[in-house]
Amino acid sequence: MCHASRRQRRLQEAIPFLAGSDWLKSEYLEHAARHGWDERRKCFMRHHHHDSDQFEGRSAFGVRRPLRFLAHKLDLDEKQITALMRILDELKIERAQAEVDDRRATAEFADAVEGEAFDGSKAASAGDRRVQSAARLREALTHALQEIHALLTTEQRQRLAYLIRSGVLSV
Repeated sequence: MCHASRRQRRLQEAIPFLAGSDWLKSEYLEHAARHGWDERRKCFMRHHHHDSDQFEGRSAFGVRRPLRFLAHKLDLDEKQITALMRILDELKIERAQAEVDDRRATAEFADAVEGEAFDGSKAASAGDRRVQSAARLREALTHALQEIHALLTTEQRQRLAYLIRSGVLSV
C-alpha cells in the first residue's frame, strides 16, 4: 500500500458521517470519484503507480521527472533549465549504458558457471566489466554534479543540498 492510499484510508476512517447515512456516503464517494479516486479505491492517485515503473531503470536523481521537479523546487530560469536538461540527458545515457554493462556482466557470470568446468577468465571479465562500469558512472555523476553546482546560485545550491540530504533526491 502506498503512502497516498494509506493517507486516504485514514481520512475515510476519520470522517464520521461515512458510517451513517447512505445518501451522504454516496455523495461523498461520488465527489471523491470526480477528483480521481481509483475505481478499486486502493489509491486515489491513479498516476501514482505505473506497471512500467518496476521494469524501467532508475531515473536521474530518483524522481520520475527530474527536470520538471528541479525546475520547480529550485526556481530555475530558462537558461538554467536548458543547461540542466543537457546535463540530465548525459547522465541518463551513462546510466543506461551502466545497465547494459550490468546485463552483459550477468550473462558472462552465467556463462562462467554453465560449462563442465568453471571458467575463471569469464567470471573475472564480468567482474572487471562491473567495476569499470561503476567507475564510469561515478565519473559521470561527479561531472554532472560539478556542472549543476556551477549552474546554480548560492540559494539554489542550498535547496538542492537539502533535497539530497532529506532523501527527496537520490544521487
